[in-house]
Amino acid sequence: MIDLLAAPLETLIRSLGTGCPSPDTDSLDSGIASLSDASRQVTDGVTALTDAWSGPASEAALDLTVRGAAAAGSMIEHAGALQSLAAEAQASVARGVAELQTIMAAFLTGAAALAPAALTPPGQSALIAHATHHLDSALAVHARVRAELDALAARVGALVVPEVPALPSLPASPDAALRGLFGPTTPEQLVDPASPGTDGTGTLVTLPDGSTAMAPNERAAGAVRFALAQQGTPYVWGGTTPGQGLDCSGLTQSAYGTAGVDLPRLAADQAVGSPVSAEDLMPGDLAVWDGHVAMVVGNGQMVEAGDPVSVSAVRTSNVGMSFHGFYRPTA
Repeated sequence: MIDLLAAPLETLIRSLGTGCPSPDTDSLDSGIASLSDASRQVTDGVTALTDAWSGPASEAALDLTVRGAAAAGSMIEHAGALQSLAAEAQASVARGVAELQTIMAAFLTGAAALAPAALTPPGQSALIAHATHHLDSALAVHARVRAELDALAARVGALVVPEVPALPSLPASPDAALRGLFGPTTPEQLVDPASPGTDGTGTLVTLPDGSTAMAPNERAAGAVRFALAQQGTPYVWGGTTPGQGLDCSGLTQSAYGTAGVDLPRLAADQAVGSPVSAEDLMPGDLAVWDGHVAMVVGNGQMVEAGDPVSVSAVRTSNVGMSFHGFYRPTA
């Protein structure tokens, strides 16, 4: 009878797996290392080549390498974020399994003490009540772990691996034509210095994937450039130190602070300025939840302090938090 009563607990333990790292985790580690090595080798090779090769074609080759390295860097960051989420999932499962095993041990100990009376009606009732109590505890642990895994799955879904931009062939054209065709030609220009919009009403910014977007003004553009420069910075709860550790509101507050705009410290309090509809979003607009904030950078993307700071797709959901809306602090 004890074996029958223990069966549901055993099923719950098996359903969570082991919580041990899978071979896929090792593959991800290897992939990140390989991509990093390849990016570094190509960059070093072309840089060495340009020392002895000058002219428009040389500049174009260097530009293509820089853009390719930037794309590889974005892929590495996203892979690192996925790796971190996988580690969180493994830790959640391991904790759940340990708790379920503790509950199972407590059940078996109590059941063994009740076993001598198990052939009597009162003894059977006591044994069933004992099993029911421990099964309820196990179900609560199982539900909590599933909720944690669902939240992690939502965060995985929010990660968007940027496309590697197509690399055009090297044309034999004058230097000015090359610059117009290929865009940024130095690492510093991958985050574009502000330049006036063609209609004179905004400021153009260039995103890490090479696309451009129009910010409403120079202050918003400056905040976007600062926030994008923080990609790769680790997430630190309460962090306000650029390049070392930032939380979500620390990132946006620091970014706008460098642009001369003061924002409140807490995420929910950063719903300042003018509300903006999803159809009218521009670089620098803030997406605000009751416990999170992110900055729109343009073209359906936003930068936020995950672990680490990275670019993701614009969204209005965030692990069950209440979404306050989009806001333009400079309006």
